[in-house]
Amino acid sequence: MANLNITNILEKMTGKDKDYRYMATSDLLSELNKESFKADQDLEPKLTSTVLQQLEDASGDVSGLAVKCLAPLVKKVGEDKVVEMTNKLCDKLINGKEQHRDTASIALKTIIAEVTTPSLAEKILISIAPQLIKGVNTAKGAEIKCECLDILGDVLHRFGNLITKDHEYMLTALLSQLGSNQASVRKKSVSCIASLAPSLSDDLLAKATLQVVQLLKNRSAKSDITRTNIQMIGSLSRSVGYRFGPHLAETVPLLISYCTSASENDEELREYSLQALESFMLRCPRDISPYCEGILNLALEYVSYDPNFTDSMEEDTDEEGQEDDDDDESANEYTDDEDASWKVRRASAKCLSAIIVSRPEMLSKMYLEACPKLIERFREREENVKMDIFNTFIELLRQTGNVTKGQGDIDESSPRWLLKQEVPKVVKSINRQFREKSIKTKVGAFSVLKELVVVLPDCLADHFGSLVPGIEKALNDKSSTSNLKIEALVFTRLVMASHSPSVFHPYIKALSAPILSAIGDRYYKVTAEALRVCGELVRVLRPNLEASAVDYRPYIGPIYNAILGRLANQDQDQEVKECAISCMSLVVSTFGDGLQRELPACLPILVDRMGNEITRLTAVKAFSVIANSPLRIDLSCVLDHVVSELTAFLRKANRALRQATLGTLNSLVVTYGGQIGSSSYETIIAELSTLISDMDLHMTALALELCCTIMVDRKSIQNVGLAVRNKVLPQALILIRSALLQGQALQALQRFFASLVQSANTSFDALLDSLISAAKPSQSGGLAKQALSSIAKCVAVLCLAAGDQKCAATIEMLKGILKDDSTSNSAKQHMALLCLGEIGRRKDLSNHVHIENIVIESFQSPFEEIKSAASYALGNIAVGNLSKYLPFILDQIDNQQKKQYLLLHSLKEVIVRQTVDHNGQSELQDSNIEKILALLFNHCESEEEGVRNVVAECLGKIALIEPKKLIPALKVRTSSPAANTRATVAIAIKYSIVERPEKIDEIMYSEISTFLMLIKDSDRHVRRAAVLALSTAAHNKPNLIKGLLPELLPLLYDQTVIKQELVRTVDLGPFKHVVDDGLELRKAAFECVDTLLDSCLDQVNPSSFIVPFLLSGLGDHYDVKMPCHLILSKLADKCPSAVLAGLL
Repeated sequence: MANLNITNILEKMTGKDKDYRYMATSDLLSELNKESFKADQDLEPKLTSTVLQQLEDASGDVSGLAVKCLAPLVKKVGEDKVVEMTNKLCDKLINGKEQHRDTASIALKTIIAEVTTPSLAEKILISIAPQLIKGVNTAKGAEIKCECLDILGDVLHRFGNLITKDHEYMLTALLSQLGSNQASVRKKSVSCIASLAPSLSDDLLAKATLQVVQLLKNRSAKSDITRTNIQMIGSLSRSVGYRFGPHLAETVPLLISYCTSASENDEELREYSLQALESFMLRCPRDISPYCEGILNLALEYVSYDPNFTDSMEEDTDEEGQEDDDDDESANEYTDDEDASWKVRRASAKCLSAIIVSRPEMLSKMYLEACPKLIERFREREENVKMDIFNTFIELLRQTGNVTKGQGDIDESSPRWLLKQEVPKVVKSINRQFREKSIKTKVGAFSVLKELVVVLPDCLADHFGSLVPGIEKALNDKSSTSNLKIEALVFTRLVMASHSPSVFHPYIKALSAPILSAIGDRYYKVTAEALRVCGELVRVLRPNLEASAVDYRPYIGPIYNAILGRLANQDQDQEVKECAISCMSLVVSTFGDGLQRELPACLPILVDRMGNEITRLTAVKAFSVIANSPLRIDLSCVLDHVVSELTAFLRKANRALRQATLGTLNSLVVTYGGQIGSSSYETIIAELSTLISDMDLHMTALALELCCTIMVDRKSIQNVGLAVRNKVLPQALILIRSALLQGQALQALQRFFASLVQSANTSFDALLDSLISAAKPSQSGGLAKQALSSIAKCVAVLCLAAGDQKCAATIEMLKGILKDDSTSNSAKQHMALLCLGEIGRRKDLSNHVHIENIVIESFQSPFEEIKSAASYALGNIAVGNLSKYLPFILDQIDNQQKKQYLLLHSLKEVIVRQTVDHNGQSELQDSNIEKILALLFNHCESEEEGVRNVVAECLGKIALIEPKKLIPALKVRTSSPAANTRATVAIAIKYSIVERPEKIDEIMYSEISTFLMLIKDSDRHVRRAAVLALSTAAHNKPNLIKGLLPELLPLLYDQTVIKQELVRTVDLGPFKHVVDDGLELRKAAFECVDTLLDSCLDQVNPSSFIVPFLLSGLGDHYDVKMPCHLILSKLADKCPSAVLAGLL
């Protein structure tokens, strides 16, 4: 039935009336677009021939509709019919009438765009490619050639890899067209070869490149042909990327030569050369390295190339006191419609940008050579080029931020230090741009300043005054666009947030009016940004409550009224609503003492915003800001309503809302606890109990913090203590058994127990029993080590909070458990030792006689976990009273050979606690540190790896306390004949490099190379220890090693190679087992490279690492493959072209 309907439509399509034909073609299009439509074998030929016939219809509307029919038709008829259609269309294109050529071309492109199956694509290629090539070679008119090239380009771009056997024939035909007399044919040929290039073999690609290079070497060729060949080189590079690398040796010198020797009028040749060089920089990072210097010099030379314009034509009108009238004609108004030199300057700027992006290791050089040139070129007279100059400078700033992230201004060769020296010039040049008429120029200038403030947060302190007129003009000028206002406001916000408030005090009067005026702007994005700036302005006006350097009172009223106008208005964008709420909270918290009359009108609006689902999160945070204000703002008119709303929010599913609510309630209880009713507290506590679980430890920590705040603040209210005991305590006792408990949540839980024992009517004994009971093994098995540690910490905090008497009684009870020898008591003994350790660390236990002997007796236990707990307990008890217990431990290490490992662990606890707790450092220095060092150095050569590791950690941690004494002692031992000693020294260095700044850093800076050069050691254990130390340094303090990396990296890469001398075969009788002793070393080396890519990417040349080292690792053992795949994914993200080039 459907096919009968189609037959009727096809008959109408051939009618004489063009309207009938149009309507019928439209009906056919509707039918073809239906999912259910299927054409049978009889209908297909009619369908295709009729649609092709309609393409030649005299009415343009009908032929246009027929073209639209082709797209669905391709999917509805057989492949043979599609091939037949393309053949006919191809024939019409090449041999048909001129008036039908355009339609045939569009129709062919439509069909090719709809082909999705490789089989059909291959058939079409085999069928039409020879015809198109013939059309390119033999067609008389340039128009036919261009159409053929256009369609061939489309086909090759999508399916070029399907007919590799014809590639050579096609390439030869296309290359011959590069010498055509018609520019349009040459241009289309370049595009077509570029589409074919990605699917060419290396040999054919080399052939194509060689042929173009030979043509370029012919200096007598016409300049048009030369330009085309240079374009061809650039297009090939962009098309095949890293595969062009092997041909750079021939092409780069040729392009540089053409660029420098071209005639003065041949700007296009220079432009194409520079564009090709830019492509090389971005796509062939490994192979372009030898030519970077030459390309940089060339780009710097031509970025200011302007033969028709001399510096004398531009007066430097940068006098500070000069007033600029809007009618002033800029000195840069010179124009010449025939002047194309701007194209060269634009291409140079983009080439510089490519160097900056692709060569982070050249950053310091860029500051010395390119930065002054770029700043000078801010005066560029062609606006589009000026935008490219700005963008290049912004790329330089961004790359500086990326490469120097987390670093200070280390030395005078550091990119940050070099940038800092250029800031005055940047500001001077930008100020000149602010006097330009062009809005686009001003937007670009603000973009540069924004990036500058992000990279160097405190760099404009001395220059802000000179920028104020530019900001004022951008915000006040009637000709300013919304885009310019937003850029100016964003810059003002960033600069206010990153500089000291005193910098802005002289300019507040000038800035406040335009900022407040922008709050009333009609465009919501301007308003929102102005409100954010206003928030920063509030902080600047009154940075603290002490006497302010500026009289802020005249500004309170205007700021408050401007924000209130936006806050009270419901009919506006959500972003504006949120910014108004945040800004009003800052105003109230900062100027609340001057707004007492206004608060009853303003606070209810904020409460109302809490009831709106869209704005409630922002409103909750706003009340937190107000509650934290030192002014203790009077919230009595809304407090009850706010607390009840917040309590309800604790039940909501929105996690961010619950987090913000807990923080706000905490602030409210601290500031207004006395005004909140007892029943409200009970409701809050009931809600808190549902939030305490190990499923969300951050939320748990916040809930426990609030619980502690309520208990501390409301000790006297009996109901509060009772509610906490009944609702929160059971949840806390479940939480404490979790193996996941750590960090903030664990600290909050400790504070919870300390607060609970001090609150009304809470029994210490009951709490202690419940904690000890929580440690008992359940039916499913014992508790995790982390859970037992958590319980012990809570017991210790509980004992200390309960007072000396309760604490002493608990210690005696724990000693009693340890004296009980029954083996069934092991779980209790384990817990008792952990509790004693935690209490001993916090309190001197020397009043409890012989406690150290009782603990050390547990070293005899048959259970490993009890031995370990005893070692931990002894070390921590010693922390509580070093003068008494440290000599005891040292004496035991000397005399008890069998217990050495455990005793060293005790000593490690003492030393580690001293480095964490800075107050204890002097205590350890006063005690016999010499004896500790002698003892540790004696054990450096121990055969047991466990002992050596503990010794290394102890030495590393002592180095943090006594670097001047220890670093030289360790340095001497790097040349020890014993490999174990050298390895221990390297591991000790690893433990001494911590994230926080320490006094060891200065000494380590000059000495670390000695230790890291152990990577050359003959012993594999020593080499691995040095690699681990390098990895730690790269992670924690990359600045220590950056200068050493050129020497260290080749040595590190060498450790990633499989060394056959470390592979041995163990004969196990019936079968042989291969043991690879170098596996751990290779794994550590690759992990070290992974860390270096994060912290020192600018020092690493990815290309030299990928081949052969990463490739070798990807085929290595599973343990080595894992870090290699991580490195590969990281490199693919950060240096994609290097990865493509390396994995070819």
